[in-house]
Amino acid sequence: MTQYFVYGRDRAGAGELKERLTPEHWAFMDRYAEELVARGPTLTEDREESTGSLHIVDLPSEDALRTFAYDEPYYVGGAFETVELYRFENHTGRTMWEFTNAVDTYNRYLVLTKDAVRPLISDQLIVYGDLFTGNDHVGRAALLEAPSEDAARALVQSEHAEVHPWEFGGRR
Repeated sequence: MTQYFVYGRDRAGAGELKERLTPEHWAFMDRYAEELVARGPTLTEDREESTGSLHIVDLPSEDALRTFAYDEPYYVGGAFETVELYRFENHTGRTMWEFTNAVDTYNRYLVLTKDAVRPLISDQLIVYGDLFTGNDHVGRAALLEAPSEDAARALVQSEHAEVHPWEFGGRR
């Protein structure tokens, strides 16, 4: 099994469509419950609307990855502008459900960067790892808690990081 990072970025105005498709999306994800490492929506700065859908999933092959990404109801329904697929090397060795250091006053973020300067060490890392296309290292992704977007960027040690508000996904 190999872990993969799957990030669908919403097309403009996809909110209502995703709302309608959410029951189908959750039913689809239920089929992968044992394979999911992390999941959840990225959000607008005010955390009121979705901007994308992130999944880190453990799958047996790239064919299984394509099935996961392209049979997913949000994708099939046209909610995504783009879908990014990477092999993910998980440096925490855990799932998001095994994260135990939550701070009630912190927000959660997805941080993407092309930098991979040194290993990250923080109690606020939920899951983080390197991203690969084939054998080429293309960046790093971190799911983390921080008091602000700037603090999230600093934790990942990258001035040029792409930071997205994020939250744990799944049935509510």
